[in-house]
Amino acid sequence: MFERIFVPAQFRDALSGRAWVQAMLNAERALAAAEARAGVIPGEAAEAIAAACQVERFDPMAIADEGRAPGNPVEPLVRALREAVEGDTAQYVHWGATSQDILDTATMLVSRNVLDLILEDLARVAVNCAALAETYRMTPIAGRTLLQQAVPTTFGLKVAGWLVAVLDARRRLKSIREERLAVQLGGAAGTLAALGDAGPEVLRLFAEELELEEPVAPWHTNRVRIAELGAALDVAAGVLAKIGLDVGLLSQTEVGEVREAEGGVSSTMPQKRNPIGSALAVACARQVHAQASVLTAALPQEHERALGAWHSEWPALRNALAYTGGAAAGARRALEGLEVDPDRMRENLDPTVMAEKAAFMPAEELDPAELDPTSYLGSAETFVDRALAAYREELL
Repeated sequence: MFERIFVPAQFRDALSGRAWVQAMLNAERALAAAEARAGVIPGEAAEAIAAACQVERFDPMAIADEGRAPGNPVEPLVRALREAVEGDTAQYVHWGATSQDILDTATMLVSRNVLDLILEDLARVAVNCAALAETYRMTPIAGRTLLQQAVPTTFGLKVAGWLVAVLDARRRLKSIREERLAVQLGGAAGTLAALGDAGPEVLRLFAEELELEEPVAPWHTNRVRIAELGAALDVAAGVLAKIGLDVGLLSQTEVGEVREAEGGVSSTMPQKRNPIGSALAVACARQVHAQASVLTAALPQEHERALGAWHSEWPALRNALAYTGGAAAGARRALEGLEVDPDRMRENLDPTVMAEKAAFMPAEELDPAELDPTSYLGSAETFVDRALAAYREELL
């Protein structure tokens, strides 16, 4: 119930039990195809296995229930797949692989699909930021440090800061999506002994079939790929939460400088217009941070197969992906149609924000007109232009 509040439907679908079963079946199909191409199994066996790899044949919840005994969902899925493949061909299902090979590879496939959704949403957040930065490039607002007014800045520059951070986070996730999602294939203990001399060739073809990276070696207990994906999701969600936090603070009744277009209502106070998009971005980011810590903690794994650490990754990565999507959706909700009040921003500027400028001017040369906040914006517009140029270069 709660996940539906935080995570949009497209992310829930891409991370559903059906999606995971489909990804495992795709891995089994690709494995058989690679082995047939390498001459390890008959070509007709690979064709029969591919024909049986139809997700409609399998019940994700039943597979999960049966997976409690072996401690993973692959074993019951392989049994069911062998039953779906008729005759002697069934023996070639999962040939030479181990459960972790299939589940790790499925994890890469699921992650790729969800990263595409996240990257799309981050791009939309960037579009919103760019539009606001352009429109309000020279709109004065109090720069606040330690929650106190410091010196004047512009709302455009504040948003440009959000924009640059979103671009940075998106670039890192895009790099992982394109370069670090790799197949897993090592067999029982990472040697692929069951495939004889054909092991490396099958690994290469397996990666080719799925359009994933070919790893240098099996990574059963080398979990850097998973940990760095979790860390990149953590950073992205944190960047989105920063936007939500700033919008929420600027939306306070006593500040009133912005308002979310789609404000949330209160069950008892009809006057309230709550910044719910901001709240959802912040809440989701905290969930992602917690899950990312599980993935980092799982880096030390025993010998050639982990005792529990690998298993702890499954729900943690799934939820990190889901709630990063939720954070992006929350930030988009906060920014799309954001109502900005330049008059209130100017009204809220305390005269003390000009104290720094006054401190650098000799008293005899102090002209009150020079204490206008718009006269002390430094290089704000230049930095807005630079942020917009980076945005255009990357996304347009």
